[in-house]
Amino acid sequence: MNITADMVKELRLRTGIGMMECKRALEESGGDMEKAIAVLRKKGYARAKDKASRETSEGVVGSYIHTNGKIGVLVEVHCETDFVARNADFQDLVKNIAMHIAAARPKFLSAEDIPGSLLEEEKSVIREQLKDQKKPPEIMEKIVQGKLGKYYEEVCLLDQPYIRDDKVSIRQLVQSMIAKLGENIKVSRYSRFEIGEA
Repeated sequence: MNITADMVKELRLRTGIGMMECKRALEESGGDMEKAIAVLRKKGYARAKDKASRETSEGVVGSYIHTNGKIGVLVEVHCETDFVARNADFQDLVKNIAMHIAAARPKFLSAEDIPGSLLEEEKSVIREQLKDQKKPPEIMEKIVQGKLGKYYEEVCLLDQPYIRDDKVSIRQLVQSMIAKLGENIKVSRYSRFEIGEA
C-alpha cells in the first residue's frame, strides 16, 4: 500500500501526533486509517506510562457553564510546565473535560476513589443478579469483574466514554494529549453543580 502525504496529513489532523509517527502507523496498519489511530493510541499510552511518574506542579482550573445556566463545572487539570498550561490544545482538553463532566455526571474521578463499602455493595448486587447461573467460582469472579468494569464506565470520570467520541475514554483522551504535548497531565479534581441538586 502506497502511503500518500494526504493520508499522513489527515491522520496528523485527527490525532495531533507528529508526521513521521503518523506515517509509520499508516505503514504498520497497511494504510487503514482507523487501525493507524489504534496503533498511535497504543504508542501514546506507552509514552503516557513513561511520563506518569513525572511531577505535575502547573496547570489550570477550567470551567463550563451550560447554556441554560443551571449546570456548572470546575475542573483542575495539572501539567508539568506553565508553557503547556498556556497551550491552546491543553486549554481545549480542560474545556472538553469540563463539558463532559456537565453532560455525563461522573460520581468519582477514578475507581480508586470509590469507597470500599460502596464497591462491596455493588459486587454483592452483581453476585445476587448472577446467583442462578451454574458456573465455576473462577468464571463467576471474571463475570463480576467484567460487570464492575461497566460500573466504572458509568460512575468514574476517567473510565467514562468521552461524550464526543464514545470509542475513547477520558483517560485515553488525556493520554493522547500526553503523547501530543510530551508532558505528564493529570485530572486532579472536579466539582459539578446543578440547580436543585444537593
